[in-house]
Formats: sequence, structure tokens, C-alpha cells
Amino acid sequence: MTATTDTDRVAGALAVLYDPGDVVELRIPQAGRGTVSGYYDDLTALARDAAAWSGRAAGVYTTLNPVNPALLARSANRLTAYVRHTTADTDILRRRWLPIDCDPDRPAGISSTDAEHAAALERAEAIAAWLRTRGWPDGILADSGNGGHLLYRIDLPNDAARTALVNRCLQALDFLHSDGVVKVD
Repeated sequence: MTATTDTDRVAGALAVLYDPGDVVELRIPQAGRGTVSGYYDDLTALARDAAAWSGRAAGVYTTLNPVNPALLARSANRLTAYVRHTTADTDILRRRWLPIDCDPDRPAGISSTDAEHAAALERAEAIAAWLRTRGWPDGILADSGNGGHLLYRIDLPNDAARTALVNRCLQALDFLHSDGVVKVD
């Protein structure tokens, strides 16, 4: 029996989020070496580098939606420190995921308490249940460490009309499900 490594766990998550051949940015802001970033079409290399930074920085992030393959020229399948350019909204090819973020309503830079974290996860679960009653498929529920995230698979072009549609959807969820304890966006 082989032990599962951090890289294996990250690779499993990436396989759910991305299709083979997608180009994805890995970004580590405020990494002690400025912002560290790289663009990957090799999900194995992405998993390796993301796992290597896990726990060494305040956050290790990927773009949820695939980006323009031309961005590989910035740093192909490797990380670069002190980057000046990262993915812009116009670099996103299509919207494959609708992210719904549930975090405790607190000032930026302050970690959630255990009770706030639990409330945010419960809110994400409640939103998922509410959406199911309205015909939505099951999404992906994830724990961010401070709150909860829901991801719903979509397939929309990245244009002004669809950006407005996604924003209206998130505004409606915020209106219906945010309160003084948990903020939905």
C-alpha cells in the first residue's frame, strides 16, 4: 500500500477542476519573494509546486477557469518570484465554474474563530440545499480554512453579458443568505 502524499491530494483536486491541456495560473501572493506565479498546462507539475508551497505562505491559489495559453510564455510549468504580471480578467477563456464564497463577516486579515468557521461552512451547506430545491445540481463544497466555498460547473463565454449574469447571481445569493455573521459573495 502506498501512502498518499500532499502532491497526490492536490493532483486529485486539480483533476476535478481542470481538463487535460487547460492552462492554469498558480499564484502565491506575499510569498517573501513578492508574488510568486507560474502558468501550467502540466497538472502534475502544478500539483507538485502547489503542494511544495502549502503551509509556507498565507495562500496558494489557482485560477478557477482556464486562461489564455499564450500566458505560458511568462513562466511555463514553473514558478517565478517577483512577478509583475498575473492573470487579468480578459485572460480567462471561458467560465467553467461559478464560485460561491461563504466567509465570516470580519475585517480583512483576521482569521475566523472556530465558531465563525463552522457558521460559514453551515451557510455553504444551507445554500447548496437551497439551490438543490430550485433544480441546481450538486456542487463541490470545500473548506477554505476560514470559511466555505461552493463550486458549480457552468459553461459560459467570458464576456460582459455573462459577467453581469454571474454578478447578478452572486448578488442575489448575497441578498438572500448573508447576515451579520456570514458574508456570501
